[in-house]
Amino acid sequence: MRLTSNLEPVIPSEARNLGWALVLQLRSRVVALALLPALLAAPSARAEYIVLRSGERLHVTAYQLLGDKYRLQLQGGWVDVQTADVLKIEPEEVFTPVAPDPPAAPPAAPAPPYRELVSAAASRYGVDAELISSVMEVESHFDAKAISPKNARGLMQLLPETAARLGVKNIFDPQENIEAGTRYLKELLQLYNNNLTLALAAYNAGPDKVQKYGNVPPYRETVSYVNQVKRKYQKSKSAAPAKPTPKASAGTPPPGSSATPPSPAASPAPKTQDP
Repeated sequence: MRLTSNLEPVIPSEARNLGWALVLQLRSRVVALALLPALLAAPSARAEYIVLRSGERLHVTAYQLLGDKYRLQLQGGWVDVQTADVLKIEPEEVFTPVAPDPPAAPPAAPAPPYRELVSAAASRYGVDAELISSVMEVESHFDAKAISPKNARGLMQLLPETAARLGVKNIFDPQENIEAGTRYLKELLQLYNNNLTLALAAYNAGPDKVQKYGNVPPYRETVSYVNQVKRKYQKSKSAAPAKPTPKASAGTPPPGSSATPPSPAASPAPKTQDP
């Protein structure tokens, strides 16, 4: 019998009569068995899960088989576990996290109708454009041809006598109506020292009614009107980007205007009637 290497099996004399194919097959099996302990004893090169018979799963970064136990490398160090306690070894499934799509930006709120005309009037008379649009929305819902039961007309719902005093030639023309309505709103703000509640009440019911009650007249329509405009104004202000508001001197009429704030005695007819 000839000598062999450590990994080569000894072929007994009885096997010499076998065909070379059988000899080679036996040799390959013996070599594989000889290499298996060395492979098991080598440290694992990747993270694994050691599943114990108790149901516990241990995440290890390396392990070695040493006789009847596994030496496991955990995050805090090494630990030995009996092979009889190990149910199976599973490779760690590594997934590349997928970055979620960034949340879509909410669509920008559409600009109110007649924005250019409103901005021009706001700049001319020093009245906030958001306030003008809020009044216009509650008054006419942006209908340039609107006519109320009290005969108020156009976008800002001007009474014909108010429009005539303010020099309006065509009450249904959006530019003239917005210009005159903004100018009248500015006059009321000046009259009530920028008290928005009283100015809106006077815009709806007339300055004489505000003087009569010393506050918002107790008319359901006027109270509802003031609340609606203020709510819309606050909402639009919270959504609109901050920007400087043109200022006009409280004691001086707006540019191009020779009008003075209306006195209660000369106030236009109110849009509401006494309850």
